[in-house]
Amino acid sequence: MPKKKSNAKNWRPATLAIHGRGRLPKAHHAVSTPIVHTSNYYFETAGEVEDFMRAKGQGKVTREHEYARYGNPTQQETERKLAAIEAAERAVLYTSGMAAVLLVLMTYMKPGGHIIFTGDCYRQTRDFATNFLGKFGIAHAIADPTAEAIEKAIQPNTNIIFTESPTNPYLRVLDIPAIVKVARARNIMTIIDATLATPYNIRPLELGVDVVIHSATKYLGGHNDLMAGVALGSSALMTDLYKMQRMIGATPGPLTCFLLERGLKTFGMRMEHHNRAGLAVAQMLEAHPKIEKVWYPALPSHPDHKIAREQMKGFGSVISFLVKGGNTETRSFIDALELFLITPSLGGSESLVTQMSTMSFFDYPEEYRKKIGMVDNLVRLALGLEDVEDLIADLKQALDRV
Repeated sequence: MPKKKSNAKNWRPATLAIHGRGRLPKAHHAVSTPIVHTSNYYFETAGEVEDFMRAKGQGKVTREHEYARYGNPTQQETERKLAAIEAAERAVLYTSGMAAVLLVLMTYMKPGGHIIFTGDCYRQTRDFATNFLGKFGIAHAIADPTAEAIEKAIQPNTNIIFTESPTNPYLRVLDIPAIVKVARARNIMTIIDATLATPYNIRPLELGVDVVIHSATKYLGGHNDLMAGVALGSSALMTDLYKMQRMIGATPGPLTCFLLERGLKTFGMRMEHHNRAGLAVAQMLEAHPKIEKVWYPALPSHPDHKIAREQMKGFGSVISFLVKGGNTETRSFIDALELFLITPSLGGSESLVTQMSTMSFFDYPEEYRKKIGMVDNLVRLALGLEDVEDLIADLKQALDRV
């Protein structure tokens, strides 16, 4: 427990990301969280083992660690800080964002149940719904990302609504309080993947959502050098998830947790830059004669601009847009970029660019790609931490070559 009275309830996300909800003692009085590299934690006597197991069966805690698959001190400190910035009672870390998504769904889906997903959600999430849920006897529906469409999709056996806000790549922003109201009236669990928003820009738990998921690989880690996922919510719900996590073994290693916690120390500064850069670049692109259309929630032209303004503090650094022309013009633009790396992630220190039809949806038939909006001239930018003026100059010179 902290030695001093904490004012953590008044702290803002950038401070919470560094200190959590208060200071806890660390081994050897270290400032940084030590990396505890061990797969086992020993007991002094056979009697201690028996006492531990008996207490554990009674739901009591006499010591925190026994085996690395069940948790690690470095992991625990990182979870504590993630829970603080999301205003959650508890966080559970996973080896990746998709591990978090799938294990949350597997923990709470029911035989004969029905899950509603919203369109424009992450491709792998959609593939899991389409290709695997049926094997577990679970039906699903994909609805437009609005409270009205979700309500119409509800069936008598619906027990989960799974969505993203903002979505990827069209950055649709959902009316979270309206969806929560619809769900609670029917005792349906709400799960939101808020990776693109981050807890710096929106905290869905405060709006009534049951479970929030992040791909910590992205903005939370922030440096394109780790893979992790996290689920956050009430202690009761997270206890269920922790039991599933330790059973499956999707526990991140101590070095990954150390890198993630280190990334959190600059989380506030990075998000301020991401928010400023995203707005500046989106405004430049929308005014450019070689751009057909831009999706960025801060722009009045975005279909969910009003909702985004009401719910979000900032809008991040992911921008999607259409280059005028087709595949040839789009590839010419991407190949002319100097500061952007062609790769499918986001939220890191380096700026990235993706042609959605080829990078993420190439193995889909062309007609289906067009049906879901993955046209050849759709580009997604994920701005990094470079100087905003340099990014804009690079985008302009690349567009001049189209």
